[in-house]
Order: sequence, then structure tokens, then C-alpha cells
Amino acid sequence: MNRFFAAFLALALSAPASLAQTYPAYEELYVNDFADLLTDADEDEIRGDLRELRNELGIEFTVVTIGRMGDYGHDGAIEPFATGLFNHWGVGNASRNDGVMMLVSRYDREMRIEIGSGYGDAKNAPMKEIIDNVIIPNFRQDDYAGGIAAGVDAVIYDLTGSWHGEYGAPFYVKAWNALMRIISWLGSWIYVIAAPLLLLPVQAYRRWKRNHPRTCPNDGSEMHRLDEGWDDSHLQEGQITEENLKSVDYDVWQCPQCEHVTIEAYRAWFSQYGACRSCKFRTLEGDTTTVEPATTSSTGKQRIDYQCHHCHDTYTVWRTIPKKSKSSSSSSSSFGGGSSSGGGASGSW
Repeated sequence: MNRFFAAFLALALSAPASLAQTYPAYEELYVNDFADLLTDADEDEIRGDLRELRNELGIEFTVVTIGRMGDYGHDGAIEPFATGLFNHWGVGNASRNDGVMMLVSRYDREMRIEIGSGYGDAKNAPMKEIIDNVIIPNFRQDDYAGGIAAGVDAVIYDLTGSWHGEYGAPFYVKAWNALMRIISWLGSWIYVIAAPLLLLPVQAYRRWKRNHPRTCPNDGSEMHRLDEGWDDSHLQEGQITEENLKSVDYDVWQCPQCEHVTIEAYRAWFSQYGACRSCKFRTLEGDTTTVEPATTSSTGKQRIDYQCHHCHDTYTVWRTIPKKSKSSSSSSSSFGGGSSSGGGASGSW
């Protein structure tokens, strides 16, 4: 009797957890950016590639981003959630089972490329290579749009042997396009190399100006710049915090005759810290969370939590995310009824 009661109690406790598992409803076939990782322009570009793939070759490929799997009652690995979502939506042709889903769970910091059962195990390794070498490096730089777009291109090429826009094109067209891509890639690197060279004169002038001797305004004596160990005694606590956070660097010049002190501030060119509304020091850090993603029918909400590392002031700012523009792709209202047996690959960052 006790064993029966224990089994009944365990079943009763586990039932709510199993009932809590849900899946989001898709808004269109190509891009469902529930986590709001993509701009409208990003979505349009990716959507165009995926629509072309479906229209030309009949392959359904959908990109999905979510905040976290826990929002849908899932606690565990991404693989069963991705397979369940894939089958719940029915991605791919029902007879060929050749659908593809790229799922990104932003705050779980996990992603998966789920493929239809028609591919067997043949695409598991290539999908893993694309995730590790193409997508994840971008995600680690918080470039979600770049990672997703590059990943979509790489998956399409692996599945079809062609880049988007080249389906059915003769060899010489593909060869020419490949040459143009190489030239374009080299062009990007030229800009990467040239940009620092253009900054060199600016940096040289700034360094010269910073190191140029100062004259005391009181007696005309040449002032001496104090080293980091001594200049802290002349800085305010907030200025020291700025230096520790590397948002601002200070130079302290002192006259050896009258001991007049001049303090000069040099803001970092690239810093994640802004000016605090209370203490005014550049010690404010913000953490952005999308509370309600925008959809085509409603605006979303974004919360920015600010914290000052000097005066410890904290406050929250709410921003409205504009509605997403509706796409003509919504005219294709449903997937083809395909299924997955769990094939694909996963990654984390």
C-alpha cells in the first residue's frame, strides 16, 4: 500500500512539470526572432535567402531565436527541445523530411541546427563544424546577426553545393561569383588594415600632446608628470574608480617650485561605461534585457538596468521596441509536415 501511495505521489508531482512543456507558435516560415536579436534589415536579408531556397529547391529552412527554453517549461538540454519544436511545427517536406531549423536560445547561451530525418547522420558533422567555426565565434563577440547570417549561408552551401542566387547556374557563373567573393573579402581586410593606419596620425598627435612638457601658470617653471603611484593622491575617489575601470585615464602634472597641480583627463576611445546621472563619473554600466519581444502585431519591452561602480546608484530604464514589419512571406502559412529524429548538431558560447 505504501509503495502504491509513493508511486501515485511521484506521478502527481511530475504531472505539472510535464504539462508545463509548451512550444512557441510560429509567425512565419523563415524567421521567427522571438528574442529580438535581428533588425528588420537583418531579417529581410535572411528571409530572402531562405525563401529562395524553398522556392528553387523545395527545402524548408527556418531560423528561430528565443530568450530561454525555461520560458516554455523546458529544463534540460537543447537537443530534445529543438527536436520537439521541429516536429511540432512540421518543418520540411513530409515525404523527403529535408527540413532544417536553426534554433538560438540567447540566455541559455546554446544553439542547435536540427535537421530532418531524411538526412540521416550524414550532416551531423558538417553542421557541428559550421556551428563551431562560423557561428559561435560571432556569438562570442555578441554579433548574433552576423553569426546567424553567416551560418545560414554556410548551411545552404553544405546542403546544396551552391550559394544563394546560384541554384542551377552554370559553372562559369559560380566561378565568377566565387572570384567576386574573394575580392570582396580582401576588400574588407584592406579596410581593416587601413583603418589603424589612418588612426596613426591621430594617435601620434594625441601622444605628443599628452607627453609635451607643461609650463606652470604661476611661475613659468617646467612641470613634472607624476607616476601612477603618486598621482592617485591628487585624484578624487571617483576618478580613481574610472582609472580602475579604464574608462578614463588621468595625468597629474605638478610644479616643483610652487607645487601647483594640473589634472588632465583622457577618455578611453572604446568603453562600456557611461556617465552616472548622480556622481557624473564615467562609472555607469548598463545591462539590457528584452522582457517582451516585438511582434508584427505588438510592440515589445526592453529593460536596461544601470549600476554605478562608484556611488552605487542603481536605476532602471524601460524602452519600447517597435513592431516588426510584416513580410510578404507570411502568405505561405504552414510548413510541409516534415519531422526530425534528432539529427543535427549543437553548440554553446
